[in-house]
Amino acid sequence: MTSPGANTLVARSLVLLSNCLLCACVMPRTQDLVDRPQEPRLEDNRVVLADGATLPLVSWHAADASPRAVIVAVHGLNQHAAVFADIAEHLAVAGFATYAFDQRGFGATEPRGIWAGEDLLADDVWQVTRLVRLRHPGVPVYGFGESLGGAVLLHALGRHPQPWLDGAVLSAPAVWNRRAMPWYQRMALPILAHTWRGLKLSGRSVGRLPTDDPEVLRGLRADPLVIQKTRVDVLWGVANLMDAVTAVPQRFELPTLILYGEHDEIVPPRAMCAWVTSLDPSGRWQFALYPNGWHLLTRDLDGATVRADLTKWFLSPGVTLAVEADSGAPKARICDDAKRP
Repeated sequence: MTSPGANTLVARSLVLLSNCLLCACVMPRTQDLVDRPQEPRLEDNRVVLADGATLPLVSWHAADASPRAVIVAVHGLNQHAAVFADIAEHLAVAGFATYAFDQRGFGATEPRGIWAGEDLLADDVWQVTRLVRLRHPGVPVYGFGESLGGAVLLHALGRHPQPWLDGAVLSAPAVWNRRAMPWYQRMALPILAHTWRGLKLSGRSVGRLPTDDPEVLRGLRADPLVIQKTRVDVLWGVANLMDAVTAVPQRFELPTLILYGEHDEIVPPRAMCAWVTSLDPSGRWQFALYPNGWHLLTRDLDGATVRADLTKWFLSPGVTLAVEADSGAPKARICDDAKRP
């Protein structure tokens, strides 16, 4: 028997669909293409891309002139480059350099809050990484993508043949594709994106937290560069990206570390289980599951464990990580979590 709540959801969805059919549907908005061709380059506080777009850039450097390795960090949805300060400062002490940039549509970029398109975001990561490699010849360069940034990095790896990275870390990558979403979300998202595309939704309304660290939460809520409400057509674009990176089973040709926390409330266990079990087992990847970890793994109360593991891995990709992360058949454990109500 269908529950009253489900009937209500169906009724509301049908009303939305009727409105879409009765009025002229609009297309989800994306950023206009930039067409000011320039020589791409890194500057002190920004990166200039080949189409003329400029993106704010933040970097952290070790005391030594030549770093052990360089990390290009790609931030998550609605965030910006400076959120990597904690992990980047930790890595600097260990002898690494880190570069992070505001992705188009986020941070201090313009237009802010408008989806740029998954291909353009992926191409930006590729361009920035190549520029960083030119600045640090002969030094290993690794990608570090968090949440949405992990999906963007995945998409870049699919679009651009190697070699341009020496390894990648995907921290709670956004792999929650439409197949893993509840039916009412799959139905509502395209309707809203093609009617009230400018409707803004707050993450607080769903009651899900990205971290258990109250200080980090307060900082995110007070940060003027963090977007607090997301346009529904941006969510539509994110769903397209997640569909794209999960459409074909990945076979990682370069060392890749996938991190996930058992308390992640943003990327559900069901979605992570489905994606990880689809990966080619012969690829060069490993999966680390943190029992005390949340979505922002380097910024939760157990973040020190993850930061220490990342330092070890960037020194020697493929190394065995902390017992808390690597033991106990992590893939099986996360799939067990996915079966819980």
